[in-house]
Amino acid sequence: MTENFPYLVKEIDFQVQEAQRTPNKRNPKRTTPRYIIIKMPRAKDKERILKAARERNSVTYNGIPIRLSADFSTETLQARREWQEIFKVMNAKNLQPRLLYPAKLSFRIEGQIKSFTDKEKLKDFITTKPVLYEMLKGIL
Repeated sequence: MTENFPYLVKEIDFQVQEAQRTPNKRNPKRTTPRYIIIKMPRAKDKERILKAARERNSVTYNGIPIRLSADFSTETLQARREWQEIFKVMNAKNLQPRLLYPAKLSFRIEGQIKSFTDKEKLKDFITTKPVLYEMLKGIL
């Protein structure tokens, strides 16, 4: 923290609730883990650190570049997984889909960006667009 965000260290009483290493998924025999999960007691601190990391573009630890990302709850992960099949079809049709935080599908159609929080709203929308309806009728 002091290496990358010295001004934040002065402002935030930085406390770590829990930190743990996770094994490397590709090669479990490798001794050094690639991910460290840190739980913080206050969500505001986490948001400020992530915002500062996005503004800085590169964060280092002992001179080695690292990446910071927000963790997702199991409910959020499940909601994001539910969009995957639709996402793949839209990506194949070049609709430029995006999964926005926490689990919101966004895509470009007819020069506009449309966003949907659940499948029901998407289903209502595609009934007005025959091209989308044909593309997604088997999935929704």
